[in-house]
Amino acid sequence: MEVSYNELLKATNGFNDSTNLLGVGCFGSVYKGILHQDESRPVAVKLLHLRQRGATKSFMDECDALRKVRHRNLLKIITCCSSVDFQGSAFKALVFGFMTNGSLDNWLHPTISDTDNNDELLVKNLNLQRRLNIAVDVASALNYLHHDSESPIVHCDLKPSNVLLDDDLSAHVGDFGLAKVLHHTSSNSRQLNEQDASSIAIKGSIGYVSPGKKIMISCY
Repeated sequence: MEVSYNELLKATNGFNDSTNLLGVGCFGSVYKGILHQDESRPVAVKLLHLRQRGATKSFMDECDALRKVRHRNLLKIITCCSSVDFQGSAFKALVFGFMTNGSLDNWLHPTISDTDNNDELLVKNLNLQRRLNIAVDVASALNYLHHDSESPIVHCDLKPSNVLLDDDLSAHVGDFGLAKVLHHTSSNSRQLNEQDASSIAIKGSIGYVSPGKKIMISCY
């Protein structure tokens, strides 16, 4: 599916409607939208903040990682758009399937701002069985990325806000903006490409180091 800047602008009500804003990250904002090609299913549009240093690289890295993967517990990408807006400025966005139950972070740490009343806060609490199922879903996604994808991929920023839940509370790992694609050498060992290996800076959320980062560092 191909989409234009104008189509995404209309789908999200001009990227200005706060009611459609799903979240804001380091490199972009995510909006709920409706594409005219399929008005029955909403989508999530990740608008890259291209003035933010590293945003363009994040867009390319995410596209590179997602085009290589197919798994039920990974957030499904529908399409992407690399164009210019009506002012002639660069525009880049990714379009994903919309997850009706939001992020795992909102379920683990619900706030009144996320819900209409205190009674709804209680509904958001996850019981032990649901938590276990989500943990298994995330582990399944990581096992696929590390061992079964075309090229091994390290997520590098796995955290509750990057785990999205669908209608059935099945988990889908998303946000591959910091992901690293590993490559096989002639000796069949895994290593990062030269550009990635030139920097060993730990990236991701401040105050949080995922197991993926430890795996990435051990590859140097």
